[in-house]
Amino acid sequence: MASFSLQWRSSTKKDLRKLPRQELPRIIAEAEALAAEPFPHGCEKLSGAEHTYRIRVGDYRLVYEVISSKQIIEIQRVRHRKDVYRQ
Repeated sequence: MASFSLQWRSSTKKDLRKLPRQELPRIIAEAEALAAEPFPHGCEKLSGAEHTYRIRVGDYRLVYEVISSKQIIEIQRVRHRKDVYRQ
């Protein structure tokens, strides 16, 4: 499988600044691993969205979109599990 390019939204970078520092290395490592394997074990497709998935990273959720035609993974949200699906 070809390697994907990883893109972060500017709003997602703001989400990362709000997270506890001890969680950041683990979350960033999981996000970078998506470039090699966009559909890892445990990922779930979100209902109501065609190309949007989520993975668990401890108590946090990483929501991302896979754009297969351009080989891009866009990280949309990184938030605590109680807040991730709220707008």
